[in-house]
Amino acid sequence: MIHRKGELSPAMVDRGWPHQVALPASTSEGGGYRAIHEFCNGLSLCPRGHAVFHDGQWFNVYCFGDPADAEKFMKRFGGETFDPNQRGKGANWARWKK
Repeated sequence: MIHRKGELSPAMVDRGWPHQVALPASTSEGGGYRAIHEFCNGLSLCPRGHAVFHDGQWFNVYCFGDPADAEKFMKRFGGETFDPNQRGKGANWARWKK
């Protein structure tokens, strides 16, 4: 995998923003993306997230530095905690092994 200079690597995201929440990707449809990011203004949301695939469905993973922010986010939008150790490796990086 190639990274551009200054780009956050997945390992850097996991270290700096370890409190991660997975939401079904469909939550971002319509006005969902804007609502999510407006809610996250002022929270410790990482500028870079990622997506994972599980059981025929895609999930967007939102990463927070503060556990209280992750809890606020889950109370507002639902979702579930995501453990980076459950992410696939290599070509299966986007597979969620829960």
